Amino acid sequence: MRSMAGTPTSRPRAGREPERDQLRLLGKVARMYYERGIRQPQIAAELSLSQPRVSRLLRQATEVGIVRTVVTMPPGTHTDLEDRIQERYGMRDVVVVDTEGAGEDVLLALGSATAEYLDVTLTGGHVIGVSSWSETLIAAVDMMRPKNITVAEQVVQIVGGLGDPAVQMQATRLTGRLADLTGASPVFLSAPGLVGSTTIRKALMSDPSVREVAALWSQIDVALVGIGSLEPSPLLRRSGNALAEGEQEELRSLGAVGDVCFRYFDADGRPVASNLDQRLVGITPTELMRIPRRVGVAGGSRKFSAIRAALAGGWINVLITDLEMARRLADD
Repeated sequence: MRSMAGTPTSRPRAGREPERDQLRLLGKVARMYYERGIRQPQIAAELSLSQPRVSRLLRQATEVGIVRTVVTMPPGTHTDLEDRIQERYGMRDVVVVDTEGAGEDVLLALGSATAEYLDVTLTGGHVIGVSSWSETLIAAVDMMRPKNITVAEQVVQIVGGLGDPAVQMQATRLTGRLADLTGASPVFLSAPGLVGSTTIRKALMSDPSVREVAALWSQIDVALVGIGSLEPSPLLRRSGNALAEGEQEELRSLGAVGDVCFRYFDADGRPVASNLDQRLVGITPTELMRIPRRVGVAGGSRKFSAIRAALAGGWINVLITDLEMARRLADD
């Protein structure tokens, strides 16, 4: 943001119009301060004025329009797109990352932006819920700087993560590392994300260790989630919990376009009811929607339908995404 000194463009807010000599003095003080960068004490000394009067003259210069404030955004920022998406979908916040394309570059850029967002917005006392299925969230945690103070009480896993041991290690590391960085206690959900039957899920959800974790979901005030499309991510494929082709076909036939925390929704963001819901060990849509701040991190052209639907259905209320996706969302 910068201020510019120029000719008067508006009348004072109160009182009489300044005389010509007064306007000349206002303009002189404004140019010394804003254009030449002279500090107020030096202006006062050079013009034989008191410093309080210099301050009053600068304030009056703004009131009569000699000084106008102009906001000049630095390159690489896209607040216009952020505002349009935020207004269109009723979002709490939108962060547009100055990157386009697909693959590793977008992943790293989104991770960096998420790390910066968390650094600024985690202010203390939070209970953070984290999904274990997002490579972008793993990238974000890898880029986060440790906080000097405790900014969260607990980091709670909200979707089970067992499957391939190497991938389960990633899910555990995500929860544990985020807890370390924020000074919080990690709470792990030691259960598969997707099981073979409703009976197995009921048994797991009644297990004391799982029940204790699930009881914390109602206390979460910040959720960090990815947004998935029907096509499984590489991480999900490696986890051993990717959907079988028959399950994907069932979801497509029901109109599903994407998911948050393995809870699938259609193009309008409405939940899609399938037997998958009865086999999932994780937070329910109702529990998720009650979380005040739901931060979705996702980008890449293949996820447009899923991201748009997640916004339309209110599954998230904070979006961190790439420039290409933001343009498509704003122009859709």
